[in-house]
Amino acid sequence: MTSAIVIGGGLSGVLAATALSHHVDEVTVIESDKYPEQPAPRRGMPQGRQNHMLTAGGAHALDQLLPGTTDLLFAAGAHKLAMGRNILTLSSEGWFRRVDDDAFFIACSRNLLDHIVRQQALTNPVITVLQETKATGLVGTASRVTGIRYEQGTEPERTLTADFVVDATGSRSKTPGWLAELGVPELHEEFLDAGLAYAGRLYEAPAEAAADFPGVLIQTVPNTGKPGAGAAFMPQEDGRWIVSLIGTAGGQPPTGEDGFMEFARNVGHPIVAELMARATPIGEIKGSRGLANRRRYFERLPLPDGFLALGDAVTVLSPNYASGMSMAAFGALALRNQLKSHGLEPGLGKKVQLDIAAKVAGPWKSATSTDRWFPGVRTNIKLGKGTVEQKLAVRWSRTAAEHPGLLKATYQVATLQTPQNKVMTLPLMGALLRGPQQAPLTPAEALAQFPQLGKLLSSAPADLSKVEH
Repeated sequence: MTSAIVIGGGLSGVLAATALSHHVDEVTVIESDKYPEQPAPRRGMPQGRQNHMLTAGGAHALDQLLPGTTDLLFAAGAHKLAMGRNILTLSSEGWFRRVDDDAFFIACSRNLLDHIVRQQALTNPVITVLQETKATGLVGTASRVTGIRYEQGTEPERTLTADFVVDATGSRSKTPGWLAELGVPELHEEFLDAGLAYAGRLYEAPAEAAADFPGVLIQTVPNTGKPGAGAAFMPQEDGRWIVSLIGTAGGQPPTGEDGFMEFARNVGHPIVAELMARATPIGEIKGSRGLANRRRYFERLPLPDGFLALGDAVTVLSPNYASGMSMAAFGALALRNQLKSHGLEPGLGKKVQLDIAAKVAGPWKSATSTDRWFPGVRTNIKLGKGTVEQKLAVRWSRTAAEHPGLLKATYQVATLQTPQNKVMTLPLMGALLRGPQQAPLTPAEALAQFPQLGKLLSSAPADLSKVEH
């Protein structure tokens, strides 16, 4: 009889258990929390009270692992927001024009998404979850992991053996130290911390808000010498909205009532503040900090057989890039695909680790290339001058704001459907070389693309649409 252990019962762990369940006789998930019976916050859920968006690429991977999951999300009230049609975006270089495209995000609470995934996955009889149980170490040698040590309640520490062990414990994973205890060389880790912080709140949408009300993204602006500031406004299930305000070191958003609204009014454009003023707050404002970009290079280790790390245990990008849930699904899908090809043969973990590294390389470069330009950045990465890279990023964003083809390519990359190095056709390269050819949209023109906003804001101050970016 073959068995596997997954340490961590969050999204990454549940999806990893699903991938394993088709290739071993039993999977045991070790989870330190107790799952709520209904969609609700829990202690170990990353930024559970902030805005969460599942990219199109992540949604496709999720449905491959658990067919029908996105349909269940939509039936429960999640919103499918096409980036070009359903989200008003103020980029670092201007307002984006509305375009038809299939690149999308799924917007809903993290509570709902995790609950639906657990409902789909944990009815599998192969999977057993030990809740309120804490892993305390790995068992084995530098050449092979054979199980874990764990504690449950007040009982003495026990050992559980398995043919394969997956670390899905997230950014605070202890397995680098546990591997070192087995004699594995030290794990190399990189980080880049722009001091990003979130402040978020739920709202009850006003009755007159349309069912297809758009989301709003106001992106942070790098390389100005000032802290970055941004906002995300997204519809949620049950007629709710969520607002997350974003700031980097020296400009983090406050969690007090007056400061929260004042920050929203001064972040690029006051549209998010105006929407907040027309909605009913639900609960208190919640802050999240410690949101650095971190990457652990497990694929470079002489990795013991029988071991794999995935999800946030490998790479964490600041939530600004909406990639965490998608990367969890990509990692589990890579595990499933390698199991189909190779089963539990030696070297499985290393193969999957290399697949995960290849998948995360592009988003990691994009995130660190942007966040490096905010003041007060801390990092252990050796950064070059990056002048050409920065100029190209500015030119791309300015041109995309007016060029439909380049904007669609931008959305394909942002929703993790296509790597950036795969979207550039000769016509798009030509457009990028020519650069912007039109005057940027004014705020009034940008807002007019979404009539739902105008209907709700008809009582807004007369000069709302005249505030210039």
